[in-house]
Amino acid sequence: MVSWNPGSFLSSKAGHDKGKIYIIIRETEEYIYVSDGNVRGLEKLKRKNKKHVQPIGYTDAVLSEKLRNQETVRDEEVKRAIKCYLSRGHQ
Repeated sequence: MVSWNPGSFLSSKAGHDKGKIYIIIRETEEYIYVSDGNVRGLEKLKRKNKKHVQPIGYTDAVLSEKLRNQETVRDEEVKRAIKCYLSRGHQ
């Protein structure tokens, strides 16, 4: 069973954003709401069907903790986390 934890990274498998990296912000029964900190900021989350995304198996511990504690997260933090992930040679 796949775990959809806030702060976890995923890749889009379908749609015009196929291959794009996002971070999970929140989850509902059927959908997850994600952000890239850029085009899809925290004020305009992208709703994705769970069938159309692939978990990467990487979680930003700082963002995950903030989201779990319902602390304020900024778009810059999301953007930085994705940039750091990609700069490590992933994807």
